[in-house]
Amino acid sequence: MKISCIAVDDEPLALNKMKTFIEKVPYLNLLGTFDNGFDAIHFLRQEKVDLMFLDIQMDDLTGIQLLEALRKKPHIILTTAYDQYALKGYELNVSDYLLKPISFQRFLQAVEKIHDQVSSYQRPPMAVAKKIEPPKEQYILVRSEYRLQKIWLNDILYIEGMKDYSRICTHSQKVMTLQNLKRVEESLPTPPFLRVHKSYIVSLEKISSIGKNDMIINGQNIPVGGLYKKAFQNYIEKQNMIG
Repeated sequence: MKISCIAVDDEPLALNKMKTFIEKVPYLNLLGTFDNGFDAIHFLRQEKVDLMFLDIQMDDLTGIQLLEALRKKPHIILTTAYDQYALKGYELNVSDYLLKPISFQRFLQAVEKIHDQVSSYQRPPMAVAKKIEPPKEQYILVRSEYRLQKIWLNDILYIEGMKDYSRICTHSQKVMTLQNLKRVEESLPTPPFLRVHKSYIVSLEKISSIGKNDMIINGQNIPVGGLYKKAFQNYIEKQNMIG
């Protein structure tokens, strides 16, 4: 399966580097490179493109302006030397955001994600299967230090409130964010996430065992607060987790 793509950047060296990276990946099919947004828009209106690598800071028409002008967008990977556009990029539903200078390893990580998504869209349906819907990207964006951090919901084990801060714990990392637990809770779907204590939100799917007033997630003991116990017990009973 080939992924058709184009690259747009007004810096010749950066455009050439992107072209070199693309040619190293067997499943990427480079349809063209463009040094300005106007030519890219014209091409997109004429040809089917799965993926666009797009620089932000360009003369005449910026990458953000180009995206806002398109009615039908391919997958977008933004390439830029500036990180202040991250939030705007995610508001425009870009697939990834690469900061220059871009390493081939980081480039490959971004295109592998696109490959997985496009493969799932193009997979033929089973003979008696239900209609296959494209997977929804489920993540939250939290501010950690001076950057926006994307955290996939499926990776979250539990979240611990620490006054004005929250600590989001996954299998691989712990992310501190300047958001209180209530604000984080408002951004999470229920289920699978449930507030079980004034200081804890848990992913119900990640619970390994349950006690009378606590539970274990990934070896961590999580208490169940009195105010939240009834809602938690209701969930357990619905899932036939107790007799």
